[in-house]
Amino acid sequence: MIILIIMSCLLIISVVLAITFGPVSIEAKEVAKILYYKIFNIETTEALELLSSSRADIIWNIRLPRVLMAVVVGSGLALSGVTMQAVVKNPLANPYILGISSGASLGATMGILLGSFHWFGTYGVSVGSFIGALLTSLFVFTIAFSGTGRGNTIKLLLAGMAINAMCSAFTNFIIYIAKDAEGIRSVTFWTMGGLTSASWSLLPIPLVTTLVITAFFLTQFRILNVLLLGEESAMTLGIDVTKMRKIYLVLTSCVTGVVVAASGTIGFVGLIVPHVVRMLVGSDHKRVLPISILAGGIFLIWCDVFARMIIHNSELPIGIVTSMIGGPFFIYLMLTKSYGFGGE
Repeated sequence: MIILIIMSCLLIISVVLAITFGPVSIEAKEVAKILYYKIFNIETTEALELLSSSRADIIWNIRLPRVLMAVVVGSGLALSGVTMQAVVKNPLANPYILGISSGASLGATMGILLGSFHWFGTYGVSVGSFIGALLTSLFVFTIAFSGTGRGNTIKLLLAGMAINAMCSAFTNFIIYIAKDAEGIRSVTFWTMGGLTSASWSLLPIPLVTTLVITAFFLTQFRILNVLLLGEESAMTLGIDVTKMRKIYLVLTSCVTGVVVAASGTIGFVGLIVPHVVRMLVGSDHKRVLPISILAGGIFLIWCDVFARMIIHNSELPIGIVTSMIGGPFFIYLMLTKSYGFGGE
């Protein structure tokens, strides 16, 4: 409970501090005041003066939606990572293991370069990427659970790898034959991940989806703990492993598809955050799930700040930042072997 309170406070502090960074420097105290006045609709003289300033517009309409999107995306990816690692019983599993990111990239590429989803207007790319992620997930499930209908983790992983390669090939083919240089640049930036498109209009769908699925998984910690012990142990305790595995994979694919549609492909969040949390609190999902969700949001907030500030008058794709941090750190974890995964 104490660590949950600490992590929640760190998340709130991170949100406020992250808003202060940008081309226009704003003090944390001023950010806190503006957010307080705006959220609680305070109408004192000082409040009205602050809220009518250009800084209030920057904070409320530009930076806050972006920071909140970072929280939602980071939390969603971390949640998916924790769940996927338990379901597949593989410490290297992550939200993109089923080829979801490649399917989303293919859908986004079709939207940007081929105009396949133009009837959705400004949401065409997001809708295309979500449809790509969803169809990819369904295709992988169909392959993995064909035949016996039970499926197994090895078949699931191999199907994901195959679909991942196919989607990547089609994406590269579309990029290769495309003549739109600006479109190719947009696709490249999207596949590296970014939060530049974050806005109040784009935030509700990933926020609500992540909250609902998070609420569900927070009630499933006992089953996730049992799944780590193996399929036979779970069946002995009366758990329908095949049914629960399908439900969990569909829900994790859904939340991953939604956040990828909003932010592009951002790697390593769902891989390293759960491992770091397990090092701190052990493998009990009653603690791992909520702390990973909070830690994922905090991690991506500061990755986004770094991406915005590292290059003057420019922005680095956030996926590059997470990979630069996540790759070496994960290698360190594997070399030290300082903790076990589940019962191992």
